[in-house]
Amino acid sequence: MRRLIFRRLLQTLPLLFFVSIACFVMVKAAPGDPVLSFVTPNMHAEDIERIRHNLGLDKPAYVQYFLWLKECLTGNLGYSLINHKPVLDQILERLPATAGLMGAAIGLAVLIAIPLGLLAGANRSKLVDKLVNLLAYIGVSIPLFWLAILLMYFFSIKLHWLPSMGMRTIGMDSAFDVLLHGILPCSVLTIGFLAVYVRYIRSSTISQLKEDYVQIQYAFGSAKRTILFRHVLKHVLLPVITLLGMSMGDLVAGAIVTETVFSWPGIGSLGMTAVRGMDYPVIMGITLFSSVMLILGNLLADILYSFADPRIKTTR
Repeated sequence: MRRLIFRRLLQTLPLLFFVSIACFVMVKAAPGDPVLSFVTPNMHAEDIERIRHNLGLDKPAYVQYFLWLKECLTGNLGYSLINHKPVLDQILERLPATAGLMGAAIGLAVLIAIPLGLLAGANRSKLVDKLVNLLAYIGVSIPLFWLAILLMYFFSIKLHWLPSMGMRTIGMDSAFDVLLHGILPCSVLTIGFLAVYVRYIRSSTISQLKEDYVQIQYAFGSAKRTILFRHVLKHVLLPVITLLGMSMGDLVAGAIVTETVFSWPGIGSLGMTAVRGMDYPVIMGITLFSSVMLILGNLLADILYSFADPRIKTTR
């Protein structure tokens, strides 16, 4: 197991290098100039060039990249071009808000998707399967920003049940207030994750019910519920582990659209602000940080595979 972890960590180095190059090239190719956010109508050309020099944007692109990469290797992701704060400090400051929101959404989606997927797969082509499929298709097809605006309109504007924006009410500092603010964005994200998870679990359940061990359990007189939750569930969890590993990047990057609609102070809204202001260091820092988390999530999924399926551990 240690050899597997060490080998996978070594494989991440060239991958992160490629991700950093691709992100840097795309950021540089994007239209816009971050210097323009500092320009005033009465500013002279010499002053504009001085600002460009102070920001290090007058150097060739490859020089800027290697200077940034050198700082990253020391744990310094640079400074924001807009507010001049350390990029890593801003990411860590907003990480709890994003991780809490995304973690709650993913956890709820998994808890709901497992019984729904098992139920739909065990009753293939029946009414319950058609209903679950219909809900899953709606969840996959519906734009999350439209769903967010719809929920905000009904539950905040019309019914006045839940707050519409932000993470806390001004003057209040309680966990219950944060919970109320998180219900709507968490519901939107949960619906998005749930639609995908249900489809995976249903498909895996259908394929597992055709295996020989299920027929043997039926021959022994085992009940259908017992077979589903005691035997089939263990094999169905394998694709769920893969999905959870792929969702690790979302814990950092967050849902940019959802956080922007609800003004949730997470990393997603920070990234959106950086894109609007052409804040290169913040964009690069968020991309690199989320890539690291995605790679670690896939590594964690591989480790959990070995525990969930002993055959994989024996092969390795």
